[in-house]
Amino acid sequence: MTIQVTGKNVDAGDAYQTYATEKIRSVIQKYIGRDVDSHIRLEKEHGIFKTSCSVKLASGLLLEAHGDGGDAYASADEAVHRLETRVRRYKGRLKDHSSDHSGLRRKGNVDARDYVVSVAEDDHADVAEAHPLIIAETARNIGELSVSEAVMQLDVSEAQFMIFKNAAHGGLNVVYRRPDGNIGWVDAEPGSRDLSNGAVHSTV
Repeated sequence: MTIQVTGKNVDAGDAYQTYATEKIRSVIQKYIGRDVDSHIRLEKEHGIFKTSCSVKLASGLLLEAHGDGGDAYASADEAVHRLETRVRRYKGRLKDHSSDHSGLRRKGNVDARDYVVSVAEDDHADVAEAHPLIIAETARNIGELSVSEAVMQLDVSEAQFMIFKNAAHGGLNVVYRRPDGNIGWVDAEPGSRDLSNGAVHSTV
């Protein structure tokens, strides 16, 4: 089991690393019980400590959770508590997704580019209109999933939305977090509904 601990704007000292590592290892051994890679990141912003933890399962599914606190240990406690809640909530479904037949491993996955575009007020209007200023670029994998798989993957992550190829018809779909706590679903082909593996209603 590999657990990496890093710090941003703060030193993740040995005591914190030991504390956070033991907490997340306990959750992994209790609910997942297999060798997985994990990452814990400690940040300090405006006097608030933030711990983010992620666990990558063998299926490719990424479990994420974060916590804030007045000190590093309190933020770690909150992050691990949220992670444990998500793991416990989806334990049965995650086991189903760990096989080679998981939708996360379908051959229909495609690679795409993910851009962050500047919208600063001092940008020249003519330049922004023709060619917006790109300040970051990363790779994004668009997987072929059923709607329920996409909802489940979004629900166990910290992402605000996810684009995927609907396994029922191959069209691009989006699931996203709504302000009311539920998850919304945008289907480009409304005539072809995929409600397999349960309803898509979910709260986070």
